Amino acid sequence: MKLLRSTLLFSALTFLSRLSGYARDMVQAHVFGASGLTDAFVVAYRIPNFLRRIFAEGAFAQAFVPVFSAARQSGDRQALRHLLDRVAGTLCAVVLVVTVIGVICAPWLVNVFAPGYAGDPVRHAAAGDMLRITFPYLFFISMVALAGGVLNSFQRFAVPALTPILHNLAVIAAALWLAPLLEVPVYALAWGVFAAGAIQLLVQVPALARLGLVPRPRLGFADPGVRRVLRLMGPAVLSASVSQVNLLVGTAFASLLVAGSQTWLYLADRLLEFPIGMFGVALGTVLLPTLSRRSAAGDGEGFRRSIDWGVRVMMLLALPAAAGLVVLAGPICATLYQHGRFTPEDTAMTALALSALCVGLPGFMLGKVLAPGFFARQDTRTPMRAAVIVVVVNIALLFAVVLPLRNAGVATAHVGIALSTGLCGLLHASLLGWWLYRRNIYRPGAETVRLLLWLLLACAAMVCVLLGARQLVGDWTALPLLWRLVHLAWVILVGGLVYAAVLLLAGVRFRQLREPPSD
Repeated sequence: MKLLRSTLLFSALTFLSRLSGYARDMVQAHVFGASGLTDAFVVAYRIPNFLRRIFAEGAFAQAFVPVFSAARQSGDRQALRHLLDRVAGTLCAVVLVVTVIGVICAPWLVNVFAPGYAGDPVRHAAAGDMLRITFPYLFFISMVALAGGVLNSFQRFAVPALTPILHNLAVIAAALWLAPLLEVPVYALAWGVFAAGAIQLLVQVPALARLGLVPRPRLGFADPGVRRVLRLMGPAVLSASVSQVNLLVGTAFASLLVAGSQTWLYLADRLLEFPIGMFGVALGTVLLPTLSRRSAAGDGEGFRRSIDWGVRVMMLLALPAAAGLVVLAGPICATLYQHGRFTPEDTAMTALALSALCVGLPGFMLGKVLAPGFFARQDTRTPMRAAVIVVVVNIALLFAVVLPLRNAGVATAHVGIALSTGLCGLLHASLLGWWLYRRNIYRPGAETVRLLLWLLLACAAMVCVLLGARQLVGDWTALPLLWRLVHLAWVILVGGLVYAAVLLLAGVRFRQLREPPSD
């Protein structure tokens, strides 16, 4: 039950973080709406955020945690500190160089990631200015990720899970109090991101100090442990960041569409990140150190059972989340975003993007469980192969679907970007699962297959009830905010109860979610 307790703790803390994230999005939508300048901020935020997945909790974490866990398993405290100091110093040096280059080359980066801004000097200049402000966030958050990897390896999940709340509060404060003081108010969001990175780093220090593992950065490119991390990190750069690569490619294509498209996609993605962050990332974060320890100990059967447990838990959560978000996309977007300058049309456009993205939600979440099956074995090349295939397929779909829609003047062309991203999420999880199966690393047990059938039946029942409830409420956008919140709360509650009731009637019990002991 240790894995389940840790996952529930991480999920509960992440839930608080996501609530503050939605408060941030609501404030942003209310104060700034969806416009060309908010699109420019999305670009300025997405670029360092994408690199964060490489240098922070993405490729770096997937490479660092198994190596750090193996060093910890040896019991040599001095060697552990030596590895941490050298990794910290090397990561710090690399990210600092990348940050400086990013700040200097901001206008050229905008040309690459938002080619549609070439003919719009206002958006291009705003995106470049804000990118110079947000890029140092990469340095701060990379150090935060290093600290989080250390804490997670010691089963200390609270501080890393709660830290994002500070990010959201900093951006909210900037939007409410700094924006009115600036000549271009939307620049406040960029300054909020900068401040958030520094604050998040500072709160990690006491937690590391309690473990006696505050890093003393030293350059260590020649250190064997550092070189091992770097070798693993190379292929993991793409494999751990596949969804972000696709989102970044989608952002570039969206820059060619009507103003507001990037904001609609960004807000839809933020809603999708709720179940992914609360359940997918939580479970993957908790599972990776456990799988790494079992791999180092040669416990193949325990390794397989842990993945199978993760798949069962993930399916239990991912399938109803995807179905519910598709059915309730409009009501959710209207409740969270339709205030101030965010119009009913913006709500409809965001809801369409959310429904399309949710097609891939089970794939996005299962990938968080299946990928650690490779990373824990210090195999980053296989996930890289899957990622390369997925990115190529995504780009092909965007050229085949989005550009024709854009050339035809279709206002909802951004939905093609969202659907392509969702389909590629399913493809990514399918490739990872197939390669684990073919190598006999993981094969789902009979109990997992039976559970899947009951989950699909429960989801079908839930969808029928949600559709009926939505029809009963009527036009969500015409309701006052308070009534939107009330109706959304009872509809979600009823849908969840129906889902749980069907599973209970089918004989699904809590004990099926317990992690089986390894032999």
